[in-house]
Amino acid sequence: MAPVGARDALLLILGSLPGDASLRAQRYYAHPQNQFWRLLGSAIEEELAFAPYEDRLSRLSARGIALWDVVGEARRHGSLDGAIRGATPNRLAEYVATHPRLRAVAFNGKTAARLGRVALAGLSGLETVELPSSSPAYTIAFADKLAKWSVLGPLACPAEAATLDR
Repeated sequence: MAPVGARDALLLILGSLPGDASLRAQRYYAHPQNQFWRLLGSAIEEELAFAPYEDRLSRLSARGIALWDVVGEARRHGSLDGAIRGATPNRLAEYVATHPRLRAVAFNGKTAARLGRVALAGLSGLETVELPSSSPAYTIAFADKLAKWSVLGPLACPAEAATLDR
């Protein structure tokens, strides 16, 4: 799937590889039990979880946030990261080079972080953040995940500025 959200991103959030529900819907984090939209919405103080998908993307764009995945192609039976085989990364270094406002990359989960750090090796000037996975398969409490995800708020464009940009 292609990157979505801000074309002039300040913050890029990278998952590992879309799961089956997301691939079928062609929408990021489409599985209803995935906590991504609740976590990100809470972190940036925006109601995202119950908004229509296109509205979610508009809010991300206004806040300078883009979404993509570390893996562009792979074999995987099911949706678990542990089943990813033969992964080919997306062109993350190229993305970074063509987005001069980008100041941070957040990895949604350990697999995204492990593969993403390799794909971005040698690039400097970017803050990187490893987040606990928003997947329902990663079963720590929502509050514990949110405590880590809250660092994203200051990395995004402030809501007041996003409102003024409209």
